[in-house]
Amino acid sequence: MTDAIDPTRDLVLDRLIDAPRENVYRCWTEPELLKRFFAPLPYTTPHAELDVRPGGSNRITMRSPEGQDMPMSGVYLDAVPNEKLVFTDAFTDAWTPSEKPFFVAILTFADEGGKTRYRAVARHWTAADREAHEQMGFHEGWGQVADQLEALAKTL
Repeated sequence: MTDAIDPTRDLVLDRLIDAPRENVYRCWTEPELLKRFFAPLPYTTPHAELDVRPGGSNRITMRSPEGQDMPMSGVYLDAVPNEKLVFTDAFTDAWTPSEKPFFVAILTFADEGGKTRYRAVARHWTAADREAHEQMGFHEGWGQVADQLEALAKTL
């Protein structure tokens, strides 16, 4: 897998988070922590199951303020503690192909002066999927989630 960014398919969020990378990584890998930051408020995350290992699955449910549940599932492709997480919605549990693959998330965590350089890449299957994700509010939503992630990671 290449780390090169393809602007026709990739959306990128890059932040310096004022918390140790071990804390930021924990937030992404411990279900009870993930539920506290994953959805941009006023959305919530009432359910999270995470089997964080290559081939392990995740099942996460976001809930709208109106009570509409949005279940998501995927498979981890890579997991390097405190450094990298890669997951995709192209598969569900046990490597079952999903109905409509949309993207691969590549999250990296690096030490930077006692803080964490956090980079989230959403790599889409098609340029049209990338455009749709951007129009859905990728930058605003993932940016707000990064703010919530930082606030939580600071408390650990």
